[in-house]
Amino acid sequence: MKKTNQIIALICVLILIITSCSKSSRFEIDTKKDRYEVKIQRFDKDLLSMDIKNTKSGVKNLTRKYPEFMNSFIENILDTTSTDTAAICNLFHDFLTDKTFAPVNKKAKESFIDISDIETKVSDAYTYIHYYFPEVKLPEVYMFVSGFNRQIMMNNKFIGIGADFYLGSNFPLYKNLTYQYMMNSMNRENLAPDLVSATLFRIFLMNSLEDRLLDNMLFRGKIMYLLSVFMPEEKPQTLMGYTTEQWQWSKKYEKQIWTAIVDQKHLFSTDYQLINKYMNDAPFTAPISQDSPGRMGTFIGWQIITSYMSKNEKVSLKSLMDEENCQKILEASGYKP
Repeated sequence: MKKTNQIIALICVLILIITSCSKSSRFEIDTKKDRYEVKIQRFDKDLLSMDIKNTKSGVKNLTRKYPEFMNSFIENILDTTSTDTAAICNLFHDFLTDKTFAPVNKKAKESFIDISDIETKVSDAYTYIHYYFPEVKLPEVYMFVSGFNRQIMMNNKFIGIGADFYLGSNFPLYKNLTYQYMMNSMNRENLAPDLVSATLFRIFLMNSLEDRLLDNMLFRGKIMYLLSVFMPEEKPQTLMGYTTEQWQWSKKYEKQIWTAIVDQKHLFSTDYQLINKYMNDAPFTAPISQDSPGRMGTFIGWQIITSYMSKNEKVSLKSLMDEENCQKILEASGYKP
């Protein structure tokens, strides 16, 4: 009898595990089938290999190989619209020999000799995007270095990501270039999620006439939910750009965070300064606690959307992104941390 009870208990556990796996893999696809292969264009590698004694030839080669991206780089990173070849060559020489960024560029060149792991992750995610949103034209992907000028650069044809922002949170020179709270996510493992996240923000635009904190939270939450579906192997803290400690703190105090937002009557606020405190990257989320990580609005928005999709299994990813009634989503989520 005892053995029979143990068998029944084991079967129940297996059923729970299978059910749980079924729910968690609701949108899982085979990324090897109809694969969208991404080959990252190595503008960074060619730029950093340029002969500084012959920048004219180097600039000519970059222009020939990457015509559109080169124009964007000159305009956005070198900050000029000049067509004077000699002047542009001088700017590239100055960029490559700058005493502050030369060691950063050297580290970037050494760190990203092989990026096959990054290309695999991005290809997997783009395969998901192409599967669920086949009408979307996905961009060409580039890597570049910017003298710590810009992390993401994009237009309607391409998206580029700055390799110099992902040299490791313990890279010594970062201390003189940025804030500690930003360094936490400046690791190689964050590059692919950041690139895919930027791609999603490029595809989907927030469409809200009210522009309340709730609208901002749920829009960002939708993006995070898609990111978690399209990159299922990544840890949630990596997708969020949090350290493990920050993620654990957020989960531990999730109920108190939500209560604070509601009790302070911030949820339906249209005060953009208040909204920025919840949504923007910062050392902490000021309306919540100095112990909190930044972007608590995005974190809570993600949890609400996760609850909504869990309780409404017939809602497709397209329907999720098309639904603009945030009050409806909140109520249907049954969110109670």
